[in-house]
Amino acid sequence: MPVIDVYSRQGCHLCEVLIEELMPLVRGVARIEVHDVDTRQEWRERYSDRLPVVEIAGDHVCHYRLDREALLSRLGLRGPNSENDA
Repeated sequence: MPVIDVYSRQGCHLCEVLIEELMPLVRGVARIEVHDVDTRQEWRERYSDRLPVVEIAGDHVCHYRLDREALLSRLGLRGPNSENDA
């Protein structure tokens, strides 16, 4: 099962919204690991205020807001020319 890494910060409203949108979208398909950037200096330096950030296998998928199409495509659940969900 693929792992989706979400880099976030406590008290970040955008982070909370993205995680809430992400959870039902990938339930049973991928595992989500949320990382608090303030727990490691290298994460604070790398991501700073550009949060939340979503990565899969170290590859950037999106930041600030959830890009559903990019995420589903990266997980192999949707081709780049697929129609949107209802």
